[in-house]
Parts: sequence; C-alpha cells; structure tokens
Amino acid sequence: MRKPIIAVIIVVLVVLYASLFVVQEGQRGIVLRFGKVLRDDENKPQVYAPGLHFKIPFIETVKSLDARIQTMDNQADRFVTKEKKDLIVDSYIKWRISDFSRYYLATGGGDISQAEVLLKRKFSDRLRSEMGRLDVKDIVTDSRGRLTTDVRDALNTGSAGSDDEVQTPAADDAIASAAARVERETNSSEPAPNPNSMAALGIQVVDVRIKQINLPTEVSDAIYNRMRAEREAVARSQRSQGQEEAEKLRAQADYQVTRTLAEAQRTALITRGEGDGEAAKLFADAFSQDPDFYAFIRSLRAYESSFADNQDVMVLSPDSDFFRYMKAPTNTAR
Repeated sequence: MRKPIIAVIIVVLVVLYASLFVVQEGQRGIVLRFGKVLRDDENKPQVYAPGLHFKIPFIETVKSLDARIQTMDNQADRFVTKEKKDLIVDSYIKWRISDFSRYYLATGGGDISQAEVLLKRKFSDRLRSEMGRLDVKDIVTDSRGRLTTDVRDALNTGSAGSDDEVQTPAADDAIASAAARVERETNSSEPAPNPNSMAALGIQVVDVRIKQINLPTEVSDAIYNRMRAEREAVARSQRSQGQEEAEKLRAQADYQVTRTLAEAQRTALITRGEGDGEAAKLFADAFSQDPDFYAFIRSLRAYESSFADNQDVMVLSPDSDFFRYMKAPTNTAR
C-alpha cells in the first residue's frame, strides 16, 4: 500500500517540478508549446518577467532572453572623411532588448547573432555616412562626442525619409524586412515604430563609442607635414618678432651710450676749460708780480726743450733775443 503512495508522490513531485520554471533576474522568458510561441490577444509572444512561473510539463519549453546591456565590438574598419581621406576607426556599441516579443520575432527566435548582424550593418552604414560629412580635424577633436551621439540617436529613431540628409538604404531594407515580418505575425493596435530604426527590431542602442582612430600612413604624413609647416611658420614669426625687439633694444642702448658719452665729454670739456682758465688766472696772478722773472723762467724752459737732443742743430743770429739770458750781464748802473 505504501509503494503506490510513494510512487504517486514521486510522480506528483516530478510533474510539479516540470511544471515550474524560474526566470532569472536580468532575463525574460518566452514559452513555446510544441515549438510554437504562446501568444497573447494581440498575437504577440507572451513575455515572462523574472520570478517563478508555471507551464505544462513535457509539452511547453522556455526560451530565455538576456535583458542586460550587451556589448558588441566592431572590427576596425576604414572610413572616408569629407576631405576624401581614410581613417581606421575601432568602435563598440552598447545595446539591450527593449521589446522582447518584437525582438524574438524579428530575429527568428531570439538569435543574438542575427540581431548583431542587422545592428552592425545599420551602425556601419550610418557611421560611414556621418563621417563622410566631417573632415579629419572635426572627427579627432571636438566633434567626436557629437558624432557618436548623432549615430546613437539615428540608430534608435531611424532616418526620416527624404528629410534626413544621411541615408543607409542597404541596412534599412534588411531592418524593414524583419519589421514587416513582425507586423504580419501580430495584431497589435499600437503604432509600429519606424521601420528604419533599431526599435523595429525591439532593440535600444544605449551608447556608441569610438575606442580608437588611426590614420593610414599617407594621411598621417600629410597631417604631420602640415602641422610641422604651421609650427615652423609660427617659429619664424616669433623669431622675426624677437629680432625686431632686439634691434629696438640695441638701438635704444646705443642711443643711451652715445648720449651718455656726449654728456660726459661735454662735462669734461667744461671742467677742463674751467680748470685751464683757473690755472691761467693763477699763472697770470703769480707772474704779474714779477714779469722779468716770468720771462726768465719761460726762457729756461725753452732752452731745456731746445737742447734736449744733442743732435739738434739751430741756426740763429748771435744777436737774437733768444740768447739774451746766455750773455754776460751788463752793468746797467753806469
């Protein structure tokens, strides 16, 4: 009697265990019955939030979708700028599922690889078009943040038809085809999102970032040569200004030197003149007291200067007044 009860209990427990399923935090669940998705009144796949749920055992299975933010690294690719110059751009995208039922239908059962293929095509075409509107300077400097923001917004909202200056027809066709398949399979009364946006696939692009921008060799050489030429022009301008200032300072210094020397010479001449005048006055005052003695002293100095060299020859008359002090004195008293 106990064995059948135990068997029944075991069966009940197995059935109960198979009837329960848990959707983990950060995930969403979609139940499939005999391989077909359970749908709601609008024929949209039913999405189960995190928690404990029930299903028909052995008949229904659960497909889990990751609700967390995903990172898609893009392989470095070559892009052409407005100047027709190539750039090697390495980037990545942060995205998440915003509409799980739409995402499941658009990607053929929640295939993340198919979603990333469509996202990569749209992103690559949009980034290529946006970069084609900018030159190298704008891309690598202040327009870099605006560039990624514009690309992210364009991925989420899509192009506005003829009003949008940037068109991505190849990627838009693929996304529109997947979005049309979703609309055919559902009866939702809600307005459909723009078929050119990632919202048509149930995807929201959270962020777009450029990790690295490399220049091909020919572009790098051209930019470096231009930068070198600009720096050399600035250096030449600075040197010219420095030489001009140096010439001004040198001219001012020469002017000050010349002026100072002239003032010094003028003062020296004035002082020397005053000294000579004072000396002459002193001599005049001294010799005016005895003019004969003054004449005698001057004659002695003249003799000293004239006979300093023994080789000098002088031809003078003996009666010359020059030799008057060399003659014997006469007795003037008689």
